[in-house]
Amino acid sequence: MDEKTSVGVIGLGIMGRRMLEALSSHDKFYASHIWDPSAVSVAKATPLAPEARVCDSPEAVIEGAKAIYLACPPDPRRLYAMIAADCGKPLFLEKPLGINMAASRSMVHHLEKTRVPAAVNFVQATGEPLAAIKTALQSGEMGDLVGIDIEVSYAQWPRLWQKDAAWLKLRSEGGMTREVISHFMFFAERLLGTTHLNWTSPIFPDETLCETNLSARLFNPDGLPLNVFANVGGAQPDKQRVFVKGTKKSFKVEQFSELWVSEGDRFSQVVFPSDNARIDGLHVQLDHFDKCIRGEPHLLATIQEALSVQEKIEGMLAG
Repeated sequence: MDEKTSVGVIGLGIMGRRMLEALSSHDKFYASHIWDPSAVSVAKATPLAPEARVCDSPEAVIEGAKAIYLACPPDPRRLYAMIAADCGKPLFLEKPLGINMAASRSMVHHLEKTRVPAAVNFVQATGEPLAAIKTALQSGEMGDLVGIDIEVSYAQWPRLWQKDAAWLKLRSEGGMTREVISHFMFFAERLLGTTHLNWTSPIFPDETLCETNLSARLFNPDGLPLNVFANVGGAQPDKQRVFVKGTKKSFKVEQFSELWVSEGDRFSQVVFPSDNARIDGLHVQLDHFDKCIRGEPHLLATIQEALSVQEKIEGMLAG
């Protein structure tokens, strides 16, 4: 344990527990302190990190660990991030960065001022699909980039495996746009550069529940379009797809880590995720978090990139 960096985990819902599983099998980190306000979540998490100390407050986690992973909802995440930064603790934050733009800009400014190492868990940042597409674009293999489409469709939201996170169904902090499309917005901006919102049309069932449909169009500085289509409802399998369109080749990313390619005919799969793709992906993220802590070049999403994504996400939801 002495050779590894201790990590405090605040928020023990599904994302926090997945990270605990990844930490337990990583060669550079281990979970040393954990906290969640829900006793049920704590009970589910403790078998994944039996040696971790269950703390009675998030402040105790921050005090006890050398690095902090924040998987709690966006609003309290901002407060804990600034407390950790003031203590000089490196930060790995779940997405989205936040829900209030002024608050998030203030947090980013605060973290920049403390100069604490910080990154955001957009898992595709270190994935093979993004690397392969960037290589194909830079080499000219795919020709000129002509645009990107994001398509997301779910039978229900939250999905069954997310049922413990009741806040995901609420308009105030949840919704598929913040939780899923933010990943693909980050992916798109890594390829297109910073985009600006042209138009958007969200549909909400009422004043309290999150969006069930959303369409939006954005453009990069060169005028290349980024189209977003999302909906919930109907007997259907979940769809999470990004189409990156080139004049010679186009790519399709399915379920975050599958990569398919087309030269104008049917798509053919070229990247096949392993049976342990989710944990493998988190392990690579942690490898790069280690580089981030050491001040070495890394591929993780920066807090500035995450802020750019949040600006687009909240703009789309605002209509």
